[in-house]
Amino acid sequence: MRDPYVEKAKQENYRCRSAFKLLQINEKYQILTPGLTVIDCGAAPGSWTQVATNLTNSHAKKEGPVGKVYAIDKLPFYPVEGATVLGNMDFTIDKTQETLYKLLQGNKADVILSDMAPNASGIRAIDHDNIISLAYTALQFALQITKVHGTLVVKVWDGGKSQQFEQNLLKFYDNVKVIKPGATRDESTEKFFLARGFKGLKIN
Repeated sequence: MRDPYVEKAKQENYRCRSAFKLLQINEKYQILTPGLTVIDCGAAPGSWTQVATNLTNSHAKKEGPVGKVYAIDKLPFYPVEGATVLGNMDFTIDKTQETLYKLLQGNKADVILSDMAPNASGIRAIDHDNIISLAYTALQFALQITKVHGTLVVKVWDGGKSQQFEQNLLKFYDNVKVIKPGATRDESTEKFFLARGFKGLKIN
């Protein structure tokens, strides 16, 4: 009840407080700008999607370039104005990726977002392993569907495998930063990897 971001989310019509994490990341690094194509993985209930539609102008409410936002989640969730919502769909499945490619009409995305987390067991080591596994799934997806020079934002919980994940990101991206936005709760071990400058996949 004392969380200022919960109240702020209500005031600004965001579906949950996590919207402010992405807003704070963007404020510092300007990863979302009008005209970009964004894919939000594990998007429900849709607060990151709301931020992405506003910042890319995919709802065409402002003058200037109009972006595209695609939001995917296993759960069904309410539409977000300016986004193509793919509810009841698992982004790791080939069929979902084929659907996305059709919607993208052969184009690729500028930014992949993943605020996904597994259901917490309360056992830190298990939870860390599970979220790292999800992070690799998001990375694998991003490698297939991101434009060269594109960006990936992915959440993890801190633990022993984070450093190796960062090393693997550096194989594919020019620059990787570890970010803990101000809106992250003090007791949380979560952090975000911001990987920029996708190098593309070299075909031998």
